[in-house]
This record gives sequence, C-alpha cells and structure tokens, in this order.
Amino acid sequence: MSLDKLKITLQYVMPKHAVSRLVGKFAASESGPLTTAFIKWFIRQYDINMQEALIEDPKAFKTFNDFFTRELKPGLRPLVGDEKTLIQPVDGRVSQLGPIVDERLIQAKNHDFGLLELLGGHQSDAEPFKDGHFTTIYLSPQDYHRIHMPCAGTLRRMVYVPGDLFSVNPLTAENVPGLFARNERVVTIFDTEQGPMAMVLVGATIVASIETTWAGTVTPPAGGNIMAWDYPADGEQAIRFSKGQEMGRFKLGSTVVACFGKDMLEGFDDKFEINAQTRLGQAMAHCR
Repeated sequence: MSLDKLKITLQYVMPKHAVSRLVGKFAASESGPLTTAFIKWFIRQYDINMQEALIEDPKAFKTFNDFFTRELKPGLRPLVGDEKTLIQPVDGRVSQLGPIVDERLIQAKNHDFGLLELLGGHQSDAEPFKDGHFTTIYLSPQDYHRIHMPCAGTLRRMVYVPGDLFSVNPLTAENVPGLFARNERVVTIFDTEQGPMAMVLVGATIVASIETTWAGTVTPPAGGNIMAWDYPADGEQAIRFSKGQEMGRFKLGSTVVACFGKDMLEGFDDKFEINAQTRLGQAMAHCR
C-alpha cells in the first residue's frame, strides 16, 4: 500500500470527532509556557509570517485559538474593484471553480457532489443556485483564518449540517468521494444586490470550532441533527454586512465553498484559477 493510500485509509478508521474535540480542548486552554512553546513550534513548522499579524509576539496569546485566529494589521489586505467585483474572502488556495452543472459541483478529478446535499437538504435553499457558479478555497495551517464577505449582503439563513470530519487537504479531496457534502459544515445564505450567495464553512479533522460573527460558536457542540435559523430581510434586526467585513472564522484550518446564483457572475477573474494563491481583498469574480 502506498503512503497516500495509507493516509486515506487511516482517516476512515480513526475516531475523527473524538480526536478533533480533544485537540479543541487544548487549543482553548490557557496552558502558559506550554501554549507558548506550541505556538512557537507551529510558527516554525508552517513558516508563518508573524509580521503580518496585529500582535506579533507569540507570548501575547493566552490560547492557541487566540493565535490561530489572529488579526491582521490594518490596511494589509486592501479591497479592490467596484460594487460589481467580488473579492476573495480568505487567504488560501483555489481548489476548484466553475459552473454548477445539473446541480453538481466538482470536487476533484472523478469526484463531484450535490448542491442540495452541500446546503443541507432543503430544496428552497438550493433552488437559487441551480445553474450558478461556485468556488472552493482551501485554507492551510499557514493561512489567516478569518472569513470575510466577497460583497455587501444581508444574512437570510444559517444551517448547521452534521457530518464527518475528514481532512480537506488536496490529497483527501482527490480521494474521498463527496468530501465537502459529507463533512460537518455551517451553511450561510445571503441576499446581495448582485444576487443570492452562499458561504459554506466546511469542518475537518482537528478543526476545533466553526464560528460566525453573529452567532458565536456554532460547532462544537451541535449534535446529529440538521438545524436551521432564519433571519429578517429588513428592519433593525436584519444582519447586514459590508464588503470585506468579517463573517466567520475557523479554529484550525479548513475550506470555504462559495456558491453564486444563476446569471449573477459574468465570470471569475483571470488571475483567480485552480491552484492560484488567494489573498483577502483581491478580485475573485465579476458580476453582470
């Protein structure tokens, strides 16, 4: 058996939820010198550029989660384009992008997954995105892990979807069928002036937590049932976001799948292509 096949096989048999929750407890703990030592090791291991961080000193973080979700220095990721330009929502790398064809999204060569399953199984949630576009962006441990809005929008719905916790790195994406529609995830759906938009925050092995700015920690704990929350479209209680505003974060790395409604996009930006590095604020796509 090759090393790659062994890695995939081990993911099927390991207790991924138990391991992830155990790591999460350590990541949230204030363990003093042990926390600092682990942060310093992590910085060396993944060659993290702390000069970009608002707080550069590893000793200043009380928990590993505080370090992992660190803020960037103001002005470091300027937003480009006008209101018809969708910006890249995260630092990461483009895994896939393209049209949603027959309600299917490409995961990797020989693998795809269903739009309906990805968004939690409600036809009314999936309908606006039929024949639309999507992109999948992978966040490595090296990356900045706050997620921002590609454009201004109003939150309409959030869905927690229970599932597995496979790794979402490129090797796993190429070998585990339906990966992004089988992992635990938080689906967020927005109304925008350009059209409907969904931002799907996908969990993974040792992802200790998925948070949104309006609901705090969504998982863990969450349970084994799909849960949904609806939000008002207007009025004082409407939850509105400006372009580039933070909307969520991962505590340990994962993947964002963004979906856009039919006829919303004129196309993706020429520099936004598979395997391209993404940087928050740069052009992702252009609307009609």
